[in-house]
Amino acid sequence: MPSTRWPAPAFAAVAVIAMFGVTVPAAGAATSQVASPNFGVPCSADVGLRGFTDSLDKKTFEGTPVGGLSAIARLRDDRALALTDNTGTVPARLYEIGLGGNSSEVVDMTTLKRPDGTPYTGLDFDGEGLVVEPHGKTVLASSETEPSIRRFRLSDGLQIASFDVPARFRITPAGESPVNLAFEALTATSDGKALYAGMEGPLSADGREANGAGRQRIIRYEGTSGGNYTPVAQYAYKTDPNLGLVELVALGDDQFLSMERGFTTGVGNTVRIYRVSLTGLPDVSTAASLSTLTDPRGWAGKKLLADLVNCPTLGATAKQPQPNPLLDNIEGMALGDRLDDDTRELYLISDDNNSASQITRLYDLSVNVPDEASLRDRAILSATDYQPGPISGTFMPKTPVNGITPPFPGQPIPGFSAVIPNARGSKNANRLLAMPDNGFGAKDNSADFLLRAYNIEPDYKTGEIEIAGHISFRDPDHKVPFAIVNGNTPERLLTGADFDIESLQWDANGTLWIGDEFGPYLVNVDRTGKVLRAPIPLADGTKSPQSNELKPGETPSLPGSGGFEAMAASEDGWTLYPILERAKTADPDQRRRVVYEFDVRAGAYTGKTWSFRVDDPGLFVGDAQVLDGHRLLLIERDNGMGQTSFVKKLIVTDLDKADANGVLPRRTAVDLMYIADPKGVSTPARPGEYGVGDKFSFPLQSVESVLPLSGDRVVVANDNNFPGNDGRIPGRADDTEVIVIDVPGLRD
Repeated sequence: MPSTRWPAPAFAAVAVIAMFGVTVPAAGAATSQVASPNFGVPCSADVGLRGFTDSLDKKTFEGTPVGGLSAIARLRDDRALALTDNTGTVPARLYEIGLGGNSSEVVDMTTLKRPDGTPYTGLDFDGEGLVVEPHGKTVLASSETEPSIRRFRLSDGLQIASFDVPARFRITPAGESPVNLAFEALTATSDGKALYAGMEGPLSADGREANGAGRQRIIRYEGTSGGNYTPVAQYAYKTDPNLGLVELVALGDDQFLSMERGFTTGVGNTVRIYRVSLTGLPDVSTAASLSTLTDPRGWAGKKLLADLVNCPTLGATAKQPQPNPLLDNIEGMALGDRLDDDTRELYLISDDNNSASQITRLYDLSVNVPDEASLRDRAILSATDYQPGPISGTFMPKTPVNGITPPFPGQPIPGFSAVIPNARGSKNANRLLAMPDNGFGAKDNSADFLLRAYNIEPDYKTGEIEIAGHISFRDPDHKVPFAIVNGNTPERLLTGADFDIESLQWDANGTLWIGDEFGPYLVNVDRTGKVLRAPIPLADGTKSPQSNELKPGETPSLPGSGGFEAMAASEDGWTLYPILERAKTADPDQRRRVVYEFDVRAGAYTGKTWSFRVDDPGLFVGDAQVLDGHRLLLIERDNGMGQTSFVKKLIVTDLDKADANGVLPRRTAVDLMYIADPKGVSTPARPGEYGVGDKFSFPLQSVESVLPLSGDRVVVANDNNFPGNDGRIPGRADDTEVIVIDVPGLRD
């Protein structure tokens, strides 16, 4: 008997999922993971598995094998069409199948025919993409054989139109498309005015990157439902390493869902679902090769919604090795109705390749598809807005950098490494307390840079930032037990040679805690900046090369600039969560960034830690804030700027949902390289300015400050490493930017 797990009703009050008399244990703690009865059991924070059915597997209908189903499209509420690919001499066909209920069955079949009325077969038609046109009387189908896009009548399956395909997309040797890697994906906007065809693999001239990532093209056609469609543009899409683009679903406003799939012999399938943005992308039709497209803003923006390997199995079995028996060769995807919890139903279907070792499986999922993040406000502080104080930069080389030569006439503000409310609990984005780091990046060149936190007032109407005073960090009571630069002065003002201050939080008592990278230390100061106690080193003995605790001959356990770049504080202000920016030197997992717990009342670490894993060992944790409860919002970034900036993201994790090894889950809330700017907040552009326009980017090297406000609003700011960074305008020292973005679904 074919297995059925369809649908999978989920009840948050119980710890099991009951399905048609079968009791299946939920993944993990079902009572805490199940979002709602509609969501199903989680594959990720954004995707839930509602159920699946194998009832179509190895069936026949009117003498034809029900297999090789490579595309699915909604027909009406409880019906869908499934398109077959190339199955030998069997006629090309569409099956009408039922959705929902205890199983799915074929209720009708349409044979796809040439204009002369003879059937297409697997010899000249390889069906891969399917669109039901708005009136429901015709369909558009893509074939990989040529490739082609054709229109067929549903009433009799007769082809009534076909559309131009750019010559280079023809199958080799006639063109540059590899065999069986052409128009796998096909989707149309709801009004039928735009049609998108996506390549499963790269053109021969585009190729793959060294890591196996594919450089794919998506063709945009314009026309009308029932009328002609003409190719008007091409967009660049980069797959994950060794995966292919197998499906697109249009959401509207240049937004899509995409599905990527791959197969490894002896291991099985990889299937991932993404949210994709084409907002502001250039037309790459004239690009001879996408290998020359080095600007990250030239590629489609991708946000991973779910890797289906992480779905619960719900009792699924596989006929061949799979990393999760639920998986198979999934190639079709169709968006369904909006559910009561405001997610959307999502149907997937697998292509069994008419093989005994594979399964035709229909999946019912829910997916959270919030609107894309958008730029709400932006304010800028000039890089050369020097503040009162002694001349600085005297220990730096006297050579110009980005047009600026040390020393500097006063105290520069080298960007912000921390931004918090100017008063504990405030949600006012117009009044903030912003803290630079140690000045000029090293202990030996920052002895004349004074450590401060500035009261700033961004004026988002004028786009400027006003400095409304500052707090000077100082140690007049001699709490710091080691020598400091200004140790022989009454105020003992702290400098960048004493501490590398990177993170800042209020506690419940109204005092401030600073996360430092030199120790790493936690430094407690009052609201005027006076040190209240001796700096607190890590209890586990972790030390950086700059630590004053490092004994002669002792090997540091942390690389330089790897300390407390990030530190969150609990909502009640009694607990701190300092986070290492980099992995410990001897850690075999160089993706691990340790999260510590510190008890403010006790003034000591609790001994509890978590592991947050960045996507790549070379990435950094730039900042962290508590979003709500035990959920944290973190910055994950690379060290690039301008066109070399690729990873600048806000990630949500949950301290209550670590796995058995203490590894935290992660969900990308927003890619800071792909922020919509529909209101033109970032324009007009300054001469040579990079990353502004309809698609706004934050391509600044050290994105180190994040602050969630009320609702889905978030403040982000940069450290400009004055005067060394020029990510916004080449050759010009970066200014400090404070932006406010709306992140729909941030708190989902």
